[in-house]
Amino acid sequence: MTQSTPQNADPTAPLDAELVQALTEAVDAEFETTLATLTDLVAHGGIAWDSFDRQPLERSAQAVERLVKEAGLQDVRVVTETREDGQPGGPAILGQRPAAAGKPTVLLYAHHDVQPVGDEALWDTPPFEATRRGDRLYGRGAADDKAGIMVHLAAVKALQSVMPEAGVGVRVFIEGEEEAGSPTFRAFLENQKDDLAADAIVVADSANWAVGEPALTTSLRGVADGTVTVRVLDHSVHSGMFGGPVLDALTLLSRLIATLHDENGVVAVPGVGARTHADVDYSEQTYRADAGVLDGVRLAGDGSLADRLWNGPALSIIGIDAPSVDESSNTIQSVARAKWSLRVGPGVDPEQAYEAVTTYLSEQSEAVLGAQISFERGHFGQPFSTDTSDPMAAAMMGSFEQAWGVAPKATGLGGSIPFTADLAEVFPEATILITGVEDPDSRAHSANESLHVGDFRNAILAEALWLARLSR
Repeated sequence: MTQSTPQNADPTAPLDAELVQALTEAVDAEFETTLATLTDLVAHGGIAWDSFDRQPLERSAQAVERLVKEAGLQDVRVVTETREDGQPGGPAILGQRPAAAGKPTVLLYAHHDVQPVGDEALWDTPPFEATRRGDRLYGRGAADDKAGIMVHLAAVKALQSVMPEAGVGVRVFIEGEEEAGSPTFRAFLENQKDDLAADAIVVADSANWAVGEPALTTSLRGVADGTVTVRVLDHSVHSGMFGGPVLDALTLLSRLIATLHDENGVVAVPGVGARTHADVDYSEQTYRADAGVLDGVRLAGDGSLADRLWNGPALSIIGIDAPSVDESSNTIQSVARAKWSLRVGPGVDPEQAYEAVTTYLSEQSEAVLGAQISFERGHFGQPFSTDTSDPMAAAMMGSFEQAWGVAPKATGLGGSIPFTADLAEVFPEATILITGVEDPDSRAHSANESLHVGDFRNAILAEALWLARLSR
């Protein structure tokens, strides 16, 4: 069991200037070494997908294991769980330093696996050779999420150098399969629960508001997806001989998909709307620049942009099974299938949202002229929210302000991190804090992924300050 924060401790109180200066100097003294170590980690392009060679992933885990040991943590080991199909999951690294009596324990999470690079022709620099260009470091994993690993380890080392008797307990969990959907995450939590339990969990896998403007991610949308199939014939037929009286399945599927939004792009499915609302102003100009929206394209939905991004539903068609243009023939297709993905805000249950979508589509028989509609369930991830008045969260926000020199924002994230629901269920007493080093131009998962070097340094300092607050 972890030990709760003493009642007379106030982690929200700012640190004195002398200690802040000492930690700042400690972070800066090692920063070039930290950056070089991150550069080395980027070279280990471990991808946890079955279609890729596992050896780089194993080498990545071994490199992280060495770094965790060098940070002074104990009981450092690589742990692998078994997937439901009997194959090994991604290798994770654990390490810890026990808390002193009366001090809290924190769990620091990041992941060392990365996304595939995609088309290398789209990269301006070699994906697995970290390249410094101005104030950014380019490379796959430079931001997502090997930078998160180095934030944790550099912060722990800075704290140790300035406050060798710091009593805060530290546990490190570096996952090795996040980009593959964390298939063994829940089993890992349950089987390693004693070595992961903590009063606060820091998930360093999100983004800041902008370069030079820190943010604590206080909400995540949940996700539900599935497939819808439209059948109109028992077999496909010649369009010249039978076309006219019957529409092809792809046309009918398109008509069905068109019912999912109204004329303004608002999701038409009842019961999946926002339950909470954002206080942050997100300008249309900023959104268009961040998302790369083409000139002339009108934005969909209603309400504030922040709510549309973080709290409201977002329903997308992410795949369609249909003949390709190059292989098309004059045939009336008998069946067509589409995969949809729905993001829902805090307070909306993804399972219920799935049922709302399928019920709604089942009622659209007029749109498909009576064609058969069937469904297949997909994946689900729960939404998440953090109370910023929680002392651990308030302490993190204060540490951000001291490190960056500007007030941080409490922001949402339109995407989902489904494993946060697992963390909340397995460790219900822990405060979960989602931090990160990315910014809107980091392009995680895309070509030319990059890290802003200045924000990377500030993220390390902020976490060191937060750990110091908990150590007093």
